[in-house]
Amino acid sequence: MTPVGGDEKPSLSRSSSFKRKLSIPSVGYKRVLVLGSGSFGSCLADHLADIGHQTRIWARNKDVVDSFNNNHKNPKYLTDHTFSKNLKAVGPEFPSFEDLLLYNVIVMAIPSQSMSSVLKNLVPLFEAKKDKAPLLVFANKGIESGSCFLPIEIIERECGKEIARVSTFLSGPSFAKEIVQRMPTQVTIASFSSQHAEQACEVFHQGHFLTFSSTDPVGVELAGALKNVYAIASGVASGLGFQQNTRAGLVTRASAEMQKIGAAFNADPLTFLSLAGVGDLFLTCSSENSRNFTVGKRLGEGEKLQHILDTLGSTAEGVFTAEAVHELLKRLEMSAPIAEAVYDLLYQGASAADMADRLMGLPSMPELARPMVRRSSHSERFMQAVGVLSPAQSPSITPSVTPGGSPPHSPKPQNTGINALPEDK
Repeated sequence: MTPVGGDEKPSLSRSSSFKRKLSIPSVGYKRVLVLGSGSFGSCLADHLADIGHQTRIWARNKDVVDSFNNNHKNPKYLTDHTFSKNLKAVGPEFPSFEDLLLYNVIVMAIPSQSMSSVLKNLVPLFEAKKDKAPLLVFANKGIESGSCFLPIEIIERECGKEIARVSTFLSGPSFAKEIVQRMPTQVTIASFSSQHAEQACEVFHQGHFLTFSSTDPVGVELAGALKNVYAIASGVASGLGFQQNTRAGLVTRASAEMQKIGAAFNADPLTFLSLAGVGDLFLTCSSENSRNFTVGKRLGEGEKLQHILDTLGSTAEGVFTAEAVHELLKRLEMSAPIAEAVYDLLYQGASAADMADRLMGLPSMPELARPMVRRSSHSERFMQAVGVLSPAQSPSITPSVTPGGSPPHSPKPQNTGINALPEDK
């Protein structure tokens, strides 16, 4: 593994369309490991290295590792971008236990379907550093197939409840190609631990990358996963030739479905009106830079799903999430017409025209009726597994947020146990 120390000073002259200043993070410079070298993992690693954090990115492919280290390029994703010279790659072997001990921030940016196997590799680290576990930031979005678990549930299953409670989750309207161009971007970082959410915000926060903290990780995760399904629906509408009226109505009703599903998990309804909610939903449903929107658009134009996936060049999480959401809705005993129509299009042989006819044939209904949620065995199991009240139940634990992303009057973090924040040695 490349030694963590000895990096050059952060570059202040990266190309940009406007004058950009880098500020020193209030938490100081950290030793960061980014797990995953796809588009989003790569752009976050580039951002963190450019700030000045001593950043390593783990890739499963030796060619990717060599290309990062020798040419500052990712040969598979964001291929036109030259990455920060401060960024080094490690792999293809997973970092050893001794190497993992060097980092005080670990960013997970791999597909949700692969989370479980990677987390198993981190368990020895968590067991050894019970008093000072590294700050964990999860940037992946999705629902695990089969179990219908959200990322926080996968963490609880593999690593325990205490690790899940202090994990943080980054989400919001943030295309990777614009992040590496240093286009102004705003994201939410959520955790049941407000202190950990705030610290993660400060690790990432810059003038061109604004961070806002939240104590509703469940709502943030649900919004991040579900919006990919609705982006496919929006793409289908575009592929069929429908225009702005259709898209606006579809996105609005998609938001209502997201809130309805969120209610079953005690998510805060306001989360679905946040950057991680309607912000990310609008972006993903309105741009051909979205992989999920592109899948839907090509389906609407008549292409076959397998051909689309074979030629897309990267993962469209919404395709997998649609199947998981279908199963989740059955377990919750809940209806979500748009999500169900996407599932039938992808997995039941329905055509794009069938999907449109079905949704346009919905009966008249009250628009703003509050969802009547009946607790199911799945949602009850979720509550028991996570074991933490949502902000909707305990508004007093939700901090007021300043433009910088941190509450002005936050309680001091505990100094012992798993809630202790990671510090530099």
